[in-house]
Amino acid sequence: MKDFASFTGAGVPQDFLAEAQSVAAQMDGKSEGELLRDIYARAVEGKRTGTLTNEQIDAFVARFAPMLDAGKRKKLYKVAEEIKRM
Repeated sequence: MKDFASFTGAGVPQDFLAEAQSVAAQMDGKSEGELLRDIYARAVEGKRTGTLTNEQIDAFVARFAPMLDAGKRKKLYKVAEEIKRM
Protein backbone atom coordinates (compact mmCIF):
# COMPACT_ATOMS: atom_id res chain seq x y z
CA MET A 1 0.00 0.00 0.00
CA LYS A 2 1.52 3.27 -1.13
CA ASP A 3 -1.26 5.49 0.16
CA PHE A 4 -4.70 5.32 1.73
CA ALA A 5 -6.43 5.63 -1.64
CA SER A 6 -4.86 2.37 -2.80
CA PHE A 7 -5.82 0.44 0.35
CA THR A 8 -8.14 -2.43 -0.53
CA GLY A 9 -8.38 -4.16 2.83
CA ALA A 10 -7.02 -7.39 1.34
CA GLY A 11 -5.90 -9.75 4.07
CA VAL A 12 -7.88 -7.97 6.79
CA PRO A 13 -10.72 -10.03 8.30
CA GLN A 14 -14.13 -8.72 7.23
CA ASP A 15 -15.43 -8.57 10.82
CA PHE A 16 -12.46 -6.39 11.76
CA LEU A 17 -13.17 -4.02 8.87
CA ALA A 18 -16.84 -3.81 9.85
CA GLU A 19 -15.91 -3.05 13.48
CA ALA A 20 -13.36 -0.43 12.37
CA GLN A 21 -15.97 1.26 10.17
CA SER A 22 -18.48 1.23 13.02
CA VAL A 23 -15.98 2.75 15.45
CA ALA A 24 -14.91 5.36 12.89
CA ALA A 25 -18.55 6.38 12.39
CA GLN A 26 -19.03 6.72 16.16
CA MET A 27 -15.90 8.88 16.44
CA ASP A 28 -16.72 11.19 13.55
CA GLY A 29 -16.92 14.80 14.66
CA LYS A 30 -15.55 14.23 18.18
CA SER A 31 -12.75 16.30 19.65
CA GLU A 32 -9.34 14.83 20.46
CA GLY A 33 -10.26 14.72 24.15
CA GLU A 34 -13.50 12.88 23.45
CA LEU A 35 -11.67 10.39 21.24
CA LEU A 36 -9.05 9.72 23.90
CA ARG A 37 -11.71 9.20 26.57
CA ASP A 38 -13.58 6.76 24.33
CA ILE A 39 -10.43 4.80 23.46
CA TYR A 40 -9.42 4.69 27.12
CA ALA A 41 -12.88 3.51 28.19
CA ARG A 42 -12.84 0.75 25.55
CA ALA A 43 -9.39 -0.36 26.66
CA VAL A 44 -10.37 -0.43 30.32
CA GLU A 45 -13.48 -2.45 29.48
CA GLY A 46 -11.36 -4.85 27.42
CA LYS A 47 -8.92 -5.36 30.28
CA ARG A 48 -11.78 -5.85 32.74
CA THR A 49 -13.47 -8.48 30.58
CA GLY A 50 -10.23 -10.17 29.56
CA THR A 51 -10.58 -9.41 25.86
CA LEU A 52 -7.59 -7.04 25.72
CA THR A 53 -4.13 -8.37 26.51
CA ASN A 54 -0.93 -6.54 27.35
CA GLU A 55 0.52 -7.90 24.11
CA GLN A 56 -2.30 -6.27 22.15
CA ILE A 57 -1.68 -3.01 23.96
CA ASP A 58 2.03 -3.21 23.12
CA ALA A 59 1.18 -3.92 19.46
CA PHE A 60 -1.16 -0.91 19.36
CA VAL A 61 1.49 1.34 20.87
CA ALA A 62 4.18 0.05 18.49
CA ARG A 63 1.95 0.73 15.50
CA PHE A 64 0.76 4.22 16.45
CA ALA A 65 3.59 5.76 18.47
CA PRO A 66 5.71 6.58 15.39
CA MET A 67 2.86 8.69 14.01
CA LEU A 68 2.72 10.95 17.08
CA ASP A 69 4.81 13.90 18.14
CA ALA A 70 7.02 13.51 21.23
CA GLY A 71 4.43 14.88 23.68
CA LYS A 72 1.59 12.69 22.46
CA ARG A 73 3.89 9.66 22.24
CA LYS A 74 4.86 10.17 25.89
CA LYS A 75 1.18 10.38 26.86
CA LEU A 76 0.44 7.21 24.86
CA TYR A 77 3.21 5.31 26.67
CA LYS A 78 1.94 6.52 30.05
CA VAL A 79 -1.68 5.56 29.35
CA ALA A 80 -0.65 2.18 27.92
CA GLU A 81 1.35 1.35 31.05
CA GLU A 82 -1.56 2.43 33.25
CA ILE A 83 -3.96 0.18 31.37
CA LYS A 84 -1.53 -2.75 31.40
CA ARG A 85 -1.36 -2.56 35.22
CA MET A 86 -5.16 -3.06 35.50
